[in-house]
Order: sequence, then structure tokens, then C-alpha cells
Amino acid sequence: MPPAIMAEGLVKKYGDVVALDGMDLSVPEGTVFGLLGPNGAGKTTAVRILTTLLKPDSGRATVAGFDVVADARRLRSHIGASGQYAAVDDHLTGAENLEMVGRLYHLGVKRSRQRARELLERFDLTEAGDRPVQGYSGGMRRRLDLAGALVAAPPVLFLDEPTTGLDPRARMSLWDVISELVADGTTVLLTTQYLEEADRLARAIAVVDHGRVIALGTADELKDQVGGDRIELTMTSAADLHTVRSALAPLAVGDMRADAATFQLTIPVSDGTASLTAALGHLAAEHVVVRDAGLRRPTLDEVFLTLTEHRTGEPVMTKEPTR
Repeated sequence: MPPAIMAEGLVKKYGDVVALDGMDLSVPEGTVFGLLGPNGAGKTTAVRILTTLLKPDSGRATVAGFDVVADARRLRSHIGASGQYAAVDDHLTGAENLEMVGRLYHLGVKRSRQRARELLERFDLTEAGDRPVQGYSGGMRRRLDLAGALVAAPPVLFLDEPTTGLDPRARMSLWDVISELVADGTTVLLTTQYLEEADRLARAIAVVDHGRVIALGTADELKDQVGGDRIELTMTSAADLHTVRSALAPLAVGDMRADAATFQLTIPVSDGTASLTAALGHLAAEHVVVRDAGLRRPTLDEVFLTLTEHRTGEPVMTKEPTR
């Protein structure tokens, strides 16, 4: 089947600033695709082009089979979008907000009201549906905004950092809603700065920096790019860090990270258990006292930092205490 979202060589410039520099994307139907990157990486610009709000300077893209430039008018009835901030009218009730969206989609008065009640129930907002939105919590406003993006039951949904500013409970509630949508066949393109969010929801993840995709794969595949396992050692003093780093350098398959504030050293290795055993043996021979030692998989945070730091030329050997 053709991808639900496809982009080839998208370029967008604002004067001398290059927002997108030849971005390529391919998103299969019925999946969550994560777009991960720092502020200014080009995520939001890409979403605006894919939702017909901007025209690319070059390149092409299709969504739900429609060209985002040539078929922009027809495409808009096949997509939904929720931005970084809830786009709701505080002076209307929750139901009135959703009914207004339905009218804008030309669903008619009766169907708009019916659809509003369906979505209020689905997003657990029925009791608050007849109250003005100005009294809603942040999580409720976010759910209402996402409900608004689904009024026309679009096959493709764009979520641009949908859980920004939410507390952990509200964030997990939205994650459940997104998972339910995908289970029903919706395709979701999700931009986020929450690494746990991408790990939890996305089947595939593209790491974006300076307007280009610099890495692509599943969460596990991206983690394997920066080493399959991590040895974490905590020493009793900062003075031991240099000794330990030198002693264990032969075991590392990537850049080691030292944190002088916590006396901790993180070492990427290829054979976790055997490497941990060897590391402890080396340290015993050097008479280094280890407060704590453990083995774990890398996080997407580490993938993100490693990939983007290498791209910008920033050092990755030493971790500053404030990070």
C-alpha cells in the first residue's frame, strides 16, 4: 500500500534561514510516526507544509494520496491537526467548540451536534461538555483540542507536541487516546520533545536536525546505533573518573559520558554481561572502589543527544552537571 504520508526533498527557507533542507519522510497507514528533534530543527515547518498551511520552496509531498500543493483544498477534509497550544474558544462550551468545527467541515447542524456528543463521550468530557472552556484544566483543554481535530473522522492526524505542559497523568491519558485512534486505523504523525512519548507510541522515529532526517528506525534500532547496552558506574570521588575512563576505554564501543557532579561514568558496550564482568575485574585490579554498578539499555534521550551533538560538533565525552 502507498504510504499515508510521503515527503521527498522538502526545502523551506525564510530568507537566509534554512528551515527544511531536503527532508524525506514515509509513514505507513495505521501507524504512529514520531518526528523528534530540538527546537528549530524543522519539525513544525514540516507539519505546516504537510497540512497545507505552507508551500515548500522545492520538493513534493502527498498525504492520504493528495498532493499537499496541487490538491490542498481536497486534502484538508482528510486530515486533522492539533498544535502545540489548544486552539479552543474559552467563551464557548466544550460542545459548542466541537459543533463549530463540524459546521466548518460542512457536516450540517444535526450531524455536528451528534459528532460533538460522540467525541465528548470518547474523551471523557461529557460532564464538562456544557460548561465554558475557560474553566477547563490544561488536560481537559488538550483533550478537547484533539477531539476537534477528529470531528471529521480524518484518516490522517498531525499532532505537534500535543502533550506540552501537561502533568504526567494528563499526558498518559492522551497517550491512551492516541493508541486507541491508531488501533482504529488512524495514521498519526507526532512531533515531540518527550523521548518517553516517542518510545511509547511510535512504531518508527525520525530524528531531525537542521531541517534534515539524520536517523530513522524503530526505537530499538536507534538505540542500537549508539551501542546496545550501557554500563553505569558510580565512583566515590571525581578523582576516580579519569582512572576508570582510561582503564575501561578498550571496552567502549562509543563515546563514554562522565558526570563530575555525581561521579558517574556511562560506557556503551557491545556484550553487556561479559563487558560488565570485565569492567569490574579491571577496576578491582586498579584498586578503584565502586559505589554502584549496573547494566541497562540506552534511552532515546541518549540517542537524541548523541546524534544531535555529533551533528553540531559539540563534545559528547563529558556531561556538564547542569544537563
